Amino acid sequence: MQFIVQPSAISNATVSVPGDKSVSHRALMLGAIAEDRTNISGFLAGEDCLATLIALESMGVNIEQTNSTEIVIRGVGLHGLTKPENELDLGNSGTAMRLMTGILSGQSFSSVLTGDKSLQSRPMQRVITPLSMMGASIDSNDGHPPLAVTGKAQLKGIDYTLPVASAQVKSALLLAGLYADGITTVEEPAVTRDHTERMLVSMGANVERDGGRISMMGKQVLRGSDIQVPADLSSASFVILATLIAQQAEVLIEGVGVNPTRTGVIDILQAMGGDIRLENARLYGEEPVADIRVRSSILHGGPVDSRLVSLAIDEFPVLFVAAAAAKGATRFSDVGELRVKESDRIATMATGLRSLGIRVDESDDGAVVHGGEITGGRVDSQGDHRVAMSLAVAGTIAANEVKVDNVAAVNTSFPGFADCLSGIGVAIQ
Repeated sequence: MQFIVQPSAISNATVSVPGDKSVSHRALMLGAIAEDRTNISGFLAGEDCLATLIALESMGVNIEQTNSTEIVIRGVGLHGLTKPENELDLGNSGTAMRLMTGILSGQSFSSVLTGDKSLQSRPMQRVITPLSMMGASIDSNDGHPPLAVTGKAQLKGIDYTLPVASAQVKSALLLAGLYADGITTVEEPAVTRDHTERMLVSMGANVERDGGRISMMGKQVLRGSDIQVPADLSSASFVILATLIAQQAEVLIEGVGVNPTRTGVIDILQAMGGDIRLENARLYGEEPVADIRVRSSILHGGPVDSRLVSLAIDEFPVLFVAAAAAKGATRFSDVGELRVKESDRIATMATGLRSLGIRVDESDDGAVVHGGEITGGRVDSQGDHRVAMSLAVAGTIAANEVKVDNVAAVNTSFPGFADCLSGIGVAIQ
């Protein structure tokens, strides 16, 4: 698959984007192991979340998808999952792989988690090590999937400091902690998204937070609830970017999750001069939500505050394109985690932007992007959904047509991406 993008004039519009992927994954998993019924609205029916849904169904959970965004789960409780007949194929989703490993570490049966070629290259030792300290037995391919989780482990709570800030590892340990004796405490070196903690609380669990320390007593019973999934800020960031770098446009994006552990992309773009405002602030359960109003702006480069890295870790492809469109040079540092995402996002974005006429200087844990004219050309996303969408948006201000190859993975997180961009005036096929 390929995107073909022509230079475009963005029009004023009010739009919506699909539901939050991180919240959708967690709603499925926690709803499955809760007692009673969970109703999910605003669900992201992307390939990653559907892989999680199918995996839970294969372990005996009754899940009804009444339409593309409405889900009813009849929870089986902490110990109601049953042994799957086959390996659990989680597609392209590192979130599903790591969080599911936490849940499966506490089951009475053994299981194997696998995924596509990209997922099988991603590091899992960072979750295997602490889960093993809790008593789990997990075999891997030299720290990579497939992961074989042996059942009937007697888990115990631990006090663990994450060596690298990771919401996925933190969440895996908390989910395993539901099955453990005693208290599980996770200390994170920098703030990461806290959707798991918020959802656990909304389902009746007692989770204590003290700065960067999160603690939870094991064996707590979760109760099903109504979960409204906000629109995904990561998906909204592509619309934000397209609007900011346009000539004269104003776009309102409705009902977007603005959890403060996720809003680093807004903070960074505002620091670059972006006119981004939050309106109509409200809550969907425990999750903060707002409408986001964006106006075209002149962006300026500069050093990006490394303290915001963990709050924007998924949006750096967007920020690289913003830097390419900005005046001057933008320096990204302490973003080495990008090298172990769906692709090596530093290298993939650097290569893509160079193909479009932008100078990028790489380092081990960062890059300097020199703003300039985006000339047009053909680029390869390396099968990385966020890279593909970011480079497509770059095409809106290119001097000539931009072709982005290998874009099928966009359906993992943003089904309808091209239609959404077309709705604000982007000439995309």
